[in-house]
Order: sequence, then C-alpha cells, then structure tokens
Amino acid sequence: MDIVITYVNGLDPEWQKLYEQYTSTPILEKRFRDWGTLKYLFRGIQTNMPFIRKVHLVVSSESQIPEWINRDEVNVVLHSDIIPEEYLPTFNCNPIEMHLHRIKDLDEEFIYFNDDIFPMKRCQPSDFFRGGKGVIRMTRHLFVFDMFKQICRNSTRVARQALGLRSSMWFLRPQHICAPMLKSVCEELYAKVEPTIRSSISRVRMGNNLNQYMFTDYAFLKGRIINEPISKKHFSVGIVSAKKLRQFIVNPTHKMACVNDVQLTEERYAELHAILHDAFQEVFPEKSKFEI
Repeated sequence: MDIVITYVNGLDPEWQKLYEQYTSTPILEKRFRDWGTLKYLFRGIQTNMPFIRKVHLVVSSESQIPEWINRDEVNVVLHSDIIPEEYLPTFNCNPIEMHLHRIKDLDEEFIYFNDDIFPMKRCQPSDFFRGGKGVIRMTRHLFVFDMFKQICRNSTRVARQALGLRSSMWFLRPQHICAPMLKSVCEELYAKVEPTIRSSISRVRMGNNLNQYMFTDYAFLKGRIINEPISKKHFSVGIVSAKKLRQFIVNPTHKMACVNDVQLTEERYAELHAILHDAFQEVFPEKSKFEI
C-alpha cells in the first residue's frame, strides 16, 4: 500500500503571490501555516509503517517542495500532474482530494494523510485494510452548523446518488484521521459523477464543494469499508496544554495523532511550535530515508 500526503507552505512567496492574484479572500493562517513538522511525519512512516511501498507528496509547484525532500524516495506530485488545467491554481483542498486517484503508479490500496497526522506507534497493514476493504470508523450525522459539514452532506448525497440510493436526512463522516482509500473505487465513482465533481470545483473553499469523504462514503455504502476505528488521538492546539501534548508525543497511547491547527496568538504559536519540535525530535531523532 502507498501513502499520499498533501502539503502547502503558506510562507512561500511564490504561493502567496498567486493567492493574491487569483483570490479576494484573506489568507486563513490556520489552514496554510507551516509548523515545520512534515519531516517528523516521514520519520514516523519509516519507523512505524515499514510496510508502505511508496510515499507520494502532493504540492502545488516546485517552490512548495521542502529542500530536504529526497526525491529518490518520495514521489513528488504537482497539482498540474493530476488536476485539469482549467482549475489551476487552486487554494482549496477539495479539488485536490477529488483527483488523488490520478497519481501515476499509485497502488490500489493507499492511505491519504494530511500533514498534521503522525504515526506514533507501530502499525500493521490490517489497521488500514483487510481483505480488500478499508478500515475506518464511520458515523451518521444530521445537523449542519458550518460550511465543512455542508460539504460533508454534499459528499454523502453524491455518493448515494451514484449508487442509485434514495436521499437521506443523514450524512456520513469518516473518522478524522488518515483515510484508507481504494484506487479502483475512486475511479469508479469519479467516472459516474464527473460532471457533478467538475461543477463543484472552486479556487477557495465554498459550500457547494465536495470532499474526499465522498469516496469513503461511496466505499462504505458499497460494503468496501470495515466500520472500526483507527487508533488515534486528536489534539486541537487551541485548547491542549503544552505539557499534555509533549507527554503524548514522548509516550503515545494511540497509534496515530492528529495535531489540528486553529487561530492562535503569536505567543501561543511560539510556545507550541517549540514544544512540538522538541518532543518530535526526542522521539524521531534520526533522519529518514525520505530526507537528504
């Protein structure tokens, strides 16, 4: 199986220039801030997921590739390699997620990671796939309070329509962690609803978007998902204490961690940035093969 990681460095001047040129939306710091922890995700993969065949890093352009990336070991994928030209540049994760299955030489079984997810304990292939099925907790939800949940509702609706199922008041949400995905299932759904996907694409996030949950919902409704949780701990940097965050990283109780960014004061950001780097460096002190 493979891993696909999407990454953006909001501090890149070339990226910032394009953002200002193509959008009228202020840069949302919590969505594009680079904590400098990507190398620890790669070190976690090497240490705790040695069964991974290949890692694909998806970025918008050459200027977004970290200088330490070893391109002999990491397959760097540009947005232009997988996303139709008319939708580029994009500053919205949703169109990117719609096209991950188009990565060249992607394995049938792949795990989609955001760059804020870290393998903290030894994992097994069966944590993510068993018998040609993905493994992840799926839950049903009814109420929509924000744009993100509206996008989740849109995604479930399209997945149900593609299978000829009646509409439902409920929508599905996979567990907020790395997502096990099946390339053939993604291709099948994309082929069925391509016009709908294309009509939903926007340069910045909007309420009519679809997200990668659509593919997981479709797989679940087809019986290709085992509804069991991936072992994970979720931290919001807005509320977690620095002590508790460090404690978990150094002595993890779950296999995966998600360190979710939110709006922070400069002082709070500086404190947590230092804690994260110090703790990760203690746990993963050696360079991985993915680093020069």
